Amino acid sequence: MDGTEYIATHITPCVCFLLQNSQALRERRPRQNLRFPLTICKQFRDKTWTGFCFFVDSQKQQASMLPKLDPTNQKACLSLLEDVTTNVKQIQDYVLEAILSRNAQTEYLRGFLNGQLDKESFKKNLPVVTYEDIRSYIDRIANGEPSDLICDRPISVLLASSGTSGGVPKLIPLTTEDLEQRKSFTSLSTLLIYKHIQGLNEGKSLMFYFVTRESETTSGLMVRTMLTSFLKSYKPTNSSFWDQTHISPLAISTCADTTQSMYCQLLCGIVDRDNVARLGAAFASSFLKVIKFLKDHWPDFCSNIRTGRVSDWITDAECVSGISKFLTAPNPELASLIEQECSKTSWEAIVTRLWPKAKCIEAIVTGSMAQYIPLLEFYSGGLPVISRSYVTSECFIGINFNPLCKPCDVSYTIIPSMGYFEFLEVEKDHQEASHDSAKPLVVDLVDVKVGHDYEPVLTTFSGLYRYRVGDVLRVTGFYNNAPHFRFLGRQKVVLSIDMDKTSEEDLLKAVTNAKLLLEPHDLMLMDFTSRVDSTSFPGHYVLYWELGSKVKNAKLEPDPNVLEECCFIVEESLDAVYRKLRKNDKSIGPLEIKVVKPGAFDELMNLFVSRGSSVSQYKTPRSVTNEDALKVLEKNVLSKFLSRKTPTWELHERYSTR
Repeated sequence: MDGTEYIATHITPCVCFLLQNSQALRERRPRQNLRFPLTICKQFRDKTWTGFCFFVDSQKQQASMLPKLDPTNQKACLSLLEDVTTNVKQIQDYVLEAILSRNAQTEYLRGFLNGQLDKESFKKNLPVVTYEDIRSYIDRIANGEPSDLICDRPISVLLASSGTSGGVPKLIPLTTEDLEQRKSFTSLSTLLIYKHIQGLNEGKSLMFYFVTRESETTSGLMVRTMLTSFLKSYKPTNSSFWDQTHISPLAISTCADTTQSMYCQLLCGIVDRDNVARLGAAFASSFLKVIKFLKDHWPDFCSNIRTGRVSDWITDAECVSGISKFLTAPNPELASLIEQECSKTSWEAIVTRLWPKAKCIEAIVTGSMAQYIPLLEFYSGGLPVISRSYVTSECFIGINFNPLCKPCDVSYTIIPSMGYFEFLEVEKDHQEASHDSAKPLVVDLVDVKVGHDYEPVLTTFSGLYRYRVGDVLRVTGFYNNAPHFRFLGRQKVVLSIDMDKTSEEDLLKAVTNAKLLLEPHDLMLMDFTSRVDSTSFPGHYVLYWELGSKVKNAKLEPDPNVLEECCFIVEESLDAVYRKLRKNDKSIGPLEIKVVKPGAFDELMNLFVSRGSSVSQYKTPRSVTNEDALKVLEKNVLSKFLSRKTPTWELHERYSTR
């Protein structure tokens, strides 16, 4: 039996795309042109690698990252996860081979490889890049040039990432094929939750999802967030699985009016409270935003339930239609129960009080989201908080194989079939390890070491090659042969509350713009630092400013109007992601400036010097998290000022034609 026949007849349909039988393949294409590597065929015959395969069509070799899965077949899906985490090196080598062979004729690869598609040439000739290095290619595609600049498949959408470049969200290419594979990845991560928590299939999910307003490039290519792309990919013809597993109808979750959508999703969940098995949102901050919304609107929910009619301000046709299936008649008993719980002095354990059959809360709580863990635990009533996966706009990367672990212990296991993964080692202070920056040293997925910190470098099926993500991950161990990582944060980020990533450079530019307002008043900014205040929700940025005067012995009495305007100018100078979260999503509160006494920063320096820093090399940290340092700053605060205006924001303003 040859390799093609073995693949066609022995690999289970639940684990790979169905191959046509070998006779049909030979009729459509000569056997010598099938281009299945003999080593791979041998591995299949020897049954050493049975969880990952590739579909061959009549035109070219087409690599599939993960098969399109039947999410109801838990056994087959879990078996696939075991396979792909066991055969890591083989899968990674073949993923790279497949990506390079299918994209060999793209302008980008031709410019570096000159037809040499082996792994050694790839590592030798292709540079490790950032978004700015490839931005010109993305811009050209956005402006109407063909996708084969970087990818042999059509780019179906540009994803607006949470990262920033020049104040505008990065635009990441995505093919339809890649989107389908990300759905399979999501199905696998969901099944792991069902494996570890009994009884989830006895109810449905109340997951709060919201679409973001879309835009188009000048060539008509859609610009969307990843979540919006996911939700919009479901059509009425293929939404049956959604309806079987989710409380809120898909039409409500895809409503463009976030306020109406949130209201109706919550109302559906309250009315059908006994059928809610799990709750959550994409991120911890998003879920807490829902809780805050519930605090503000629970009397309206009670009124709607008591009368059997939704509020008049809900005008979206899809929302009205969707909620009508829940508000079928007045229910004063339920209204009184909700009123009793929500009117109590404390909202501790409100989740379990309103949804008594819920078994978990799902939300990302790693990285900048970790600051919200105490609030989640306060509201959750002891429910496990699950952070199930590590995904970026560029690539879906890892799954939490131990979803019931403590939020502070979450690690993500890399799924090697989702892309080709390399890693740039960084020092513990999140600086690159010492080496030639023009040719950074990177290691393969199988060569990372436990306890070391790395920045992922991705090569994807959608046209990114040796692309630096900017995250910092620490290797914590292995699941089978696949390493798992703890997400530590972003490179060079000093402030982050939600999806915002403010670097030291961005902060310096913003403060430089704002301090110009001091000059007409003979004031100078002597020094500054910052922190995130997450003691209330939403959190906000705090800047500590030490002021000096151009006039000797002048009293430092800043005009409140001037300092409030400084707060606004800082916010106006920050990137589009921050401004969107501040103005549109309202998940970031007004920026605050605290003016400290003269000499406060000298005292701060003395603290660090007493702990081993050198006076000659000391630099004021632009972000402070150390508790003792914060105490030094706080005890020296003279006055406080808040931004009274919200910054301007327009999504994808650079590319939008609307």
